[in-house]
Amino acid sequence: MQTHFTDEQLRDPATQVANAVLRSCVHCGMCTATCPTFVLLGDELDSPRGRIYLMKDMLESGRPATEEVVRHVDRCLSCLSCMTTCPSGVNYMHLVDHARAYIQRTYRRPPMERLMRAALAALLPYPERLRPMIKLAGRARPLRNLVPGSSMLASRLRAMLDLAPASLPAPSALQRPGVTLAEGTRKGRVALLAGCAQQVLSPSINEATIRLLTRMGIEVVIAREAGCCGALTHHMGNEDAAKISARANIEAWHTEIANGGLDAIIINTSGCGTVVKDYGFLFRNDSGIAAKAEAIASRALDITEYLQRIGYSPTRGAPNLTVAYHAACSLQHGQRVLDAPKALLRSAGFTIAEPRESHLCCGSAGTYNIMQPKIATRLRRRKLDRLKATSPDVIAAGNIGCLTQLAGDGVPTIHTVELLDWMAGGPAPANLPKAAP
Repeated sequence: MQTHFTDEQLRDPATQVANAVLRSCVHCGMCTATCPTFVLLGDELDSPRGRIYLMKDMLESGRPATEEVVRHVDRCLSCLSCMTTCPSGVNYMHLVDHARAYIQRTYRRPPMERLMRAALAALLPYPERLRPMIKLAGRARPLRNLVPGSSMLASRLRAMLDLAPASLPAPSALQRPGVTLAEGTRKGRVALLAGCAQQVLSPSINEATIRLLTRMGIEVVIAREAGCCGALTHHMGNEDAAKISARANIEAWHTEIANGGLDAIIINTSGCGTVVKDYGFLFRNDSGIAAKAEAIASRALDITEYLQRIGYSPTRGAPNLTVAYHAACSLQHGQRVLDAPKALLRSAGFTIAEPRESHLCCGSAGTYNIMQPKIATRLRRRKLDRLKATSPDVIAAGNIGCLTQLAGDGVPTIHTVELLDWMAGGPAPANLPKAAP
């Protein structure tokens, strides 16, 4: 693809990256076949190729973003299925992230949308703020049908109430900052990203991760100053807020590396993992922290990658359970972790069923199921239909957003690591169906 940036524009490092990404695109259109929004809507501007043209024109012109560009870029899930499909290796992720930051700087959204986006950015990354708000939303959930109208605002408010659970589990002491010692001889030491929304919605995921690793001889550290990975604000285009979160994590984990050493940084929320593994790129132009960021990114591993590395093995007999494995987009497309979760579940004795269209997003995508509820609802239904067609006992996934999005339709949704922990001596997951050995 030809580009026409001026020499002055190309002095900006971010524009240099965008230029390189754009030039790598050959217009082939293979990405359209695997783009969830194009599959649903059939609009070229809601495909990666169409969005690339819109972003190219916006960035080259240097003009403020238009409503049309914002509408179609906002509909992008950042599922990155297009990157898996693309034969030319177009790094769509870095291009759309740059475009979102540009939109954030140059486009003024309607007042209610600005308020909602600000509220999500102020609440979701902070568990102590998020917990009371989810409790309030859970109590208000029976009133969701009283929200009037078919406007986007009304749809978003109903979507927020739909996603709120009726009750929340108690906070877990295990996921507080500190060290959980290995059982027996210590074989390794890792940091665990405790996350933000996951801490509130499903602390059992972190508990299972810590139990399983410590039984395998791994010391687990939750660094005191580590928090949200930055993904939620990053995908909203709020680059400054994302970098503040990322920088705090980098410094906290670097301190642990200096003091006690870390074999890996373990992440059990794949949306976070994709961003942490990209910290080196995020801070590539910041000489003060670039080396640290790259060192952290190089140590980041999904929990299933690490379990394969250290030799996971079950201690219980095989359960009589069929697991429909949902490949979270951030894991299969963002991190290219394809086989590890399924191989581990098979080794633990589960029968694995893989649904049709496993490459398509479930519609969660961070805050997408709130900000684009109509599209997200259609993607959820499509994904659940494909998963349930395999007649599973359980749906397993490695991302809290997907688990929340797919819950409540008759088949339990359970994190992969909770199933692996159970089969290696841990307690059975709370919503596990009755199993026969």
